[in-house]
Amino acid sequence: MKNAGAGRSLLTEKQFELIAKALADPRRMQVLEVIAGERACACTKLREEFPVSKATISHHIKELVRAGLVESHREGQYLQCEVRRDVLEAYAAELLRRAGGKLRTSVA
Repeated sequence: MKNAGAGRSLLTEKQFELIAKALADPRRMQVLEVIAGERACACTKLREEFPVSKATISHHIKELVRAGLVESHREGQYLQCEVRRDVLEAYAAELLRRAGGKLRTSVA
């Protein structure tokens, strides 16, 4: 990530693509939402939330970490995950920029 001053960060093209790919998976998006709802989310909570294998949860977390959306660290035998809100904000800003700079809502 490149620093743009004032605490904001700009994404590299590669990171933008990694995030878009990571969020394109509906289950991965759900995992991100659960992690975002916690200060620090233990992987055991994710396994309780989703009826998938430990390996599948691990894969989703790996992809979210690879995209820079999630930070993970070990506490004893447990993996704790936290959303990187600065990266989410940078992604949303870049997405809006690419879409013409404004989010438009239409009423049919």
